[in-house]
Amino acid sequence: MIKFIDMTGKTEDEAIRRALEQLGLERDDVSVEILERAKSGFLGIGGSPATVRVSYDDGQPEPVKPEPKSAAPKAEKKPVYCAEVLQKEVRAREKQEREAKRGERRAEPKAEKAPREPAVLGEEIRDEKSEQIRTFLSGLLEHMDAKADVKVYEVEKNRYKVILEGEKLGALIGRRGETLDAIQQLTNYSINRGSEKNRARVQVDAENYREKREQSLERLAEKVAGKVTKYRRNVTLEPMNAYERHVIHTALQDYEGVTTSSTGTEPNRRVVVSYEKPQRTSNKPVSREWS
Repeated sequence: MIKFIDMTGKTEDEAIRRALEQLGLERDDVSVEILERAKSGFLGIGGSPATVRVSYDDGQPEPVKPEPKSAAPKAEKKPVYCAEVLQKEVRAREKQEREAKRGERRAEPKAEKAPREPAVLGEEIRDEKSEQIRTFLSGLLEHMDAKADVKVYEVEKNRYKVILEGEKLGALIGRRGETLDAIQQLTNYSINRGSEKNRARVQVDAENYREKREQSLERLAEKVAGKVTKYRRNVTLEPMNAYERHVIHTALQDYEGVTTSSTGTEPNRRVVVSYEKPQRTSNKPVSREWS
């Protein structure tokens, strides 16, 4: 066990010698630490002796310190629940369940509608109106330097469908069917000019564009209606012709939570899909806008 004594003397050597004499030990048996060096002062006034600390081993083993007793574990405090806290927890759990159900519904892939097959039109019609249609369109296509066969079918009385058949008819269709719409409008004007009764209605199609466009508009209508009911905000669509607006109105006539209307003037007339609070019974009128 290490012990020590402090000793003073006029000098450091004297203090160390006195400590060794008192302990009866040799210089090599101890370690010395000088705590304060001797000061002589001025003319013998104000001086101070040296102080040393002499450490030595007395050969005794160090006492074993008892290990500190471990503190008894504190009892966990049980949370105290009150009615307000319980209500908050219930609401939070209900919210998580609702969000989880929404996520599952969004994750479910929607079944894609199979593309429709073109309607069977039967044999070509050969009457006075159909011949007028063929003559006008053949001359128009010749002026447009476009090659296509003109086939005319009667869908119902005074309603004709014209199919342009050929290769690379994209130029006759145009961007979003604008050229095809113009050809159709000119054809209707030509065959109905000067006649007030028995007016005919002609629809011109190429590469089954009308059917494809109708399906695309129906998908657009459902997508927009979903956003309107989700965010409860009205959405105004891009400008469309009367037939395309009719497709949108028809597609959403039974869609719960939305109504449709048209705004603006031609050629910039648009469909507005508006939010409507769902009712238990709904008898929405079918839009007849189509000209």
